[in-house]
Amino acid sequence: MKTQITTLGERGQVSVPAEVRARMGLEPGARLEWEVVSDGECRVRVSAPVRVAGAQAMRGYARRFRPVRRTRDWMAELREGDA
Repeated sequence: MKTQITTLGERGQVSVPAEVRARMGLEPGARLEWEVVSDGECRVRVSAPVRVAGAQAMRGYARRFRPVRRTRDWMAELREGDA
């Protein structure tokens, strides 16, 4: 793989080139570790995924089984019997 250059944005964001993402298997949400090696040089490593335990691990799990509804639609359905 040849050297690729990216530009640092105003907010300090850097885009990882598509070829690098594909080769490293990076997906959105991947964590990267930045280590300054010397003046003008840093090392970027893929960080091990953080395993979430307990109740945090269940966040979003129910969405697989039922569609997400807007609160106002849900409340309208509940109030249909009230008149």
